[in-house]
Amino acid sequence: MKHGRGAPHSAMIYSHMLSFLLQGLVLGLSAGFAPGPLLTLVISESLRHGGRAGIRVSLAPIVTDAPIIAVTLLLLSRLSHFEPLLGTLSLLGGLFVLYLGWENIATKGVAMTPGRSSPRSLHKGVLVNFLSPHPYIFWLTVGGPITWRALEKGPLHAALFVGSFYALLIGSKVALAVAADRSRSFLTGPVYIAVMRLLGLALCLLAMLLVRDGPHRLGLM
Repeated sequence: MKHGRGAPHSAMIYSHMLSFLLQGLVLGLSAGFAPGPLLTLVISESLRHGGRAGIRVSLAPIVTDAPIIAVTLLLLSRLSHFEPLLGTLSLLGGLFVLYLGWENIATKGVAMTPGRSSPRSLHKGVLVNFLSPHPYIFWLTVGGPITWRALEKGPLHAALFVGSFYALLIGSKVALAVAADRSRSFLTGPVYIAVMRLLGLALCLLAMLLVRDGPHRLGLM
């Protein structure tokens, strides 16, 4: 009898783990491919100094995001019993992801203007990412609440979300740095645009799931 009860419980655990893994993959891949200040610098450094310089810029989130995540989770731990606040963050996070999805769908590619730059690519990437509002908005409204919900299920759930997010975020930017170094037309070509639009649709679906969680926490459903 114990085995019969344990099997559905294990299936639910694996289902939750898969859910957080997929959310991390979709969000990480979309953030990695999406045009923005950091991707612009990745491309600029790749065109100016070669793919290795662009790869160094791609590593910037490892340096800048750790304190942002720590502060966000600390705030959420202090406010975790305020369900209306968490519900509001879920709604805002869903709307932000929906906005990102629409941006992906409407993209026309990335400008390939080399620009002038100097070495110390990683330092510049850290500065650009630290001064950009996107990491703060993302972790406060989307990444932080998802990580907190994952921690409620278990540390492994949270590790799967955060690990898959950064693996795809950094990995996709590294791939784009190499692509920009080898082919200046890739980031304005049909393959890149098609991938971005598919990711945009995936983000819109994820946004609906995040928005749906808001009314539950607000006690409206």
